[in-house]
Amino acid sequence: MNLSSLGFFHSLKSDNRNRQFAVIGLGRFGRAVCATMHNSGYEVLAADFDKGRVDQALNDRIVTHARQIDSTQPVALREAGIFEQDTVIIAIGNYVQESIITTMNVKEGGVRHVVAKASSEIHEKLLKKVGADHVVFPEHEMGCDLARSLTKPGILERFELDPENSIVELIAPENFHGKTIAELRLRSHYGLNLLAFSHQGKFIINPDPNTRLSKGIAIVVIGANRDIDRLPI
Repeated sequence: MNLSSLGFFHSLKSDNRNRQFAVIGLGRFGRAVCATMHNSGYEVLAADFDKGRVDQALNDRIVTHARQIDSTQPVALREAGIFEQDTVIIAIGNYVQESIITTMNVKEGGVRHVVAKASSEIHEKLLKKVGADHVVFPEHEMGCDLARSLTKPGILERFELDPENSIVELIAPENFHGKTIAELRLRSHYGLNLLAFSHQGKFIINPDPNTRLSKGIAIVVIGANRDIDRLPI
């Protein structure tokens, strides 16, 4: 996560009213957001210019309400109830002009939390210029994840703390087999700290240094990316 996003998520967390969401754009990304939130018990108001997408979302029961509107028109957004929501997700990533105008309209309409999907770095910058509180770039993030998984297949998951440091879950290297955590001396050899390891389908957190690791288990470490990359994986 970029540290610049901390203020946004702190505001989101501290806003106790934040139980209703609106999603504008019912493509694959927008539908996924709607379905996940709706299945988690939240009320979701969806909107799209395409009536077929609106009807499909209602038929699939992934939203509470759905409206066919032109989101570049502030009046249409107001009449649909979009401005009454605390959080609005602009999921119109592939139509840059519509995305930017909609984001500006929603923010000017008084919505407190506005999240927008970007399709390029320039698009991302423009969305921030017109008031988006948080911008997501799913294609870019998926591309980075794919490249990492192909070049470092031993890494199962990665959570970036900032551009230089991460927490990663990885398959324990062959030469870790049979050694205790203390014997590996991860901090002195690699500058890393071991947070957990897998055992019988669950993770053991803050393991005893005398724990002996086995081949094929998953371990979780924290440290600088350059040090993680030095692991023999």
